[in-house]
Amino acid sequence: MADRLRITQVKSTISHIARNRATVRALGLKRIGHTVEIPDNPATRGMVRQVRFLVSVEEVGGASRHAAGAKASSGQGAGRSKDKSAEDRADGAASAGHRSEDGEEKE
Repeated sequence: MADRLRITQVKSTISHIARNRATVRALGLKRIGHTVEIPDNPATRGMVRQVRFLVSVEEVGGASRHAAGAKASSGQGAGRSKDKSAEDRADGAASAGHRSEDGEEKE
């Protein structure tokens, strides 16, 4: 479990029930785009779970760096692995060379 959670309000609380509006306010969020860091404990996890459709969540600190929500999981790790594999393919193609129709290797 992480030390803290970074929570960002991504949707408006307008037209949502009063209980959801109160939960978002209790988390310390005041407007769309506002981000707060709160302690990671079962109470705050429960609050975040109740308004998960209005916020995005990231774990901050601690040993595990996994995203706590699907919205937050579109982070940097996946992009690096794709770039790395593209570089590997490019290096492999350059070092392997090309063979012509008669079997001679060209560079």
